[in-house]
Amino acid sequence: MDLKVCCFGYSKTSTSLPVSPPTPIRSKSQASILSSSSSSSSSSSSSSASPKSFFKPRSFRSLPSNWRSFNSIKSQSQPQNSSFHILNDGFVLEDVPHLTNFLPDLPSYPNPLQKKTQSYGLVKKTFVTTEDVVAENIVVQKDSPRGVHFRRAGPREKVYFKSDEVRACIVTCGGLCPGINTVIRELVCALNYMYGVDDILGIEGGYRGFYSKNTLTLTTKVVNDIHKRGGTFLKTSRGGHDTKKIVDNIQDRGINQVYIIGGDGTQKGAALIYKEVEKRGLQVAVAGIPKTIDNDIAVIDKSFGFDTAVEEAQRAIHAAHVEVESVENGVGIVKLMGRYSGFIAMYATLASRDVDCCLIPESPFYLEGKGGLFQFVEQRLKENGHIVIVLAEGAGQDYVAKDIHAAGDKDASGNKLLLDVGLWLSEKFKAYFTKGQKMEINLKYIDPTYMIRAIPSNASDNIYCTLLAHSAVHGAMAGYTGFTVGPVNSKHAYIPISRVTEVQNTVKLRERMWARLLASTNQPSFLDCNEEQETVVDGMTVGVNNNGCSAM
Repeated sequence: MDLKVCCFGYSKTSTSLPVSPPTPIRSKSQASILSSSSSSSSSSSSSSASPKSFFKPRSFRSLPSNWRSFNSIKSQSQPQNSSFHILNDGFVLEDVPHLTNFLPDLPSYPNPLQKKTQSYGLVKKTFVTTEDVVAENIVVQKDSPRGVHFRRAGPREKVYFKSDEVRACIVTCGGLCPGINTVIRELVCALNYMYGVDDILGIEGGYRGFYSKNTLTLTTKVVNDIHKRGGTFLKTSRGGHDTKKIVDNIQDRGINQVYIIGGDGTQKGAALIYKEVEKRGLQVAVAGIPKTIDNDIAVIDKSFGFDTAVEEAQRAIHAAHVEVESVENGVGIVKLMGRYSGFIAMYATLASRDVDCCLIPESPFYLEGKGGLFQFVEQRLKENGHIVIVLAEGAGQDYVAKDIHAAGDKDASGNKLLLDVGLWLSEKFKAYFTKGQKMEINLKYIDPTYMIRAIPSNASDNIYCTLLAHSAVHGAMAGYTGFTVGPVNSKHAYIPISRVTEVQNTVKLRERMWARLLASTNQPSFLDCNEEQETVVDGMTVGVNNNGCSAM
């Protein structure tokens, strides 16, 4: 059976190279289009030992002429650091880089777990095979293509590092989030207990810590109880990314495994570090662990710390409900995290059942006029005598900026500095009801943001952080690099960094979860009015009037 392999990337040029089926792709260009004819027997006989060997031999199809818009492959532009292998039934393997891509003569060694260590002694199937993949979408139509898949995370039969030669480092960047210390602890424990690695460094203070601060030696004893604390044991910072200085430091210190914990900007920095490592031909595995309390990382099911944040947000919502229920015309506003994505606000609202209205960045709202927020609040006060509003910090930012003529400043990570929409909305309510409607209200504004960010992770997130750390260690030891880890449909996978940073995960207003929230709160969608101009909701252009409401 003929076997053709297609790999695509950003490069404008492509070359045709012969493929020796289990030999890894050796070209430094991820844009190479590889094609060969080889027998299925030779393909299958050597597949078990190679990180780049493929699945059971089947006929591959050529890339269609309209591949950039071919939905079964990928709707976005192709990632720089991944390969695409496309089968004739629409099966797509979106692969991650491997050290042997640019170090083809790198030797491999038996995985120490083959000795059936104490931790894996009772496991029936110790190793993940090269044929194990995870589907990005599991709900498909009968005759639809099988779609995109990622390599399943887990220990491999062969590793590309000797345990006594590993010098690993761990760094945390960006904002705080419950569970960071758990990830640090489990990275150290996994390296030591499962692979016998004793040389582990902690980089203090984020990316700039590589070249401006001393390192901290990490042992299982040092990190034993750090999971019980909030924040990050290694300290953090925003910005400070200088790729050349960082890789110089990695090279000077003899570090050969780098574990980077951080959000969107941090992962983009990890991708740059990987590319520089590849350029210099260093045997350094770069593994990213995605962190954001907002749950706005694409592809993965959810980010660590999210469950803890939603659970802790309930305390603030409950406090607001108690306050407003105890007074006449009580209005409670609770501001939660969510710069661009309203997941915490949405899930906390659904979990609480005490919320009357949820406002998120993805959903435009307007204050005045028929169907506006003022009218809705007034109606609820007349019906129930009180109202609780949950507000994501990124909601209504354009309204606030326009109202107070604020400039769009950014922080060290390049994120837009947010204005306090909670205080702005509180003042608008007071002005409207007290001055305009001559109606006295008792307004309570609660901002638990930093209280939520600072707490240790709960049981669910602790388990999740353990799985993330173990998956990252298994991947790095197996020679994968330039990857990030996370659950895809509940199964952990290795994902190209570019896939989790190209777009942000946001609440889809046209999907069922938001509909469930509207049914729970019985709030208006704020998407119905007359005088129209244009805006974009869920990537679709809809009409909006001068107050900011949209017409469906």
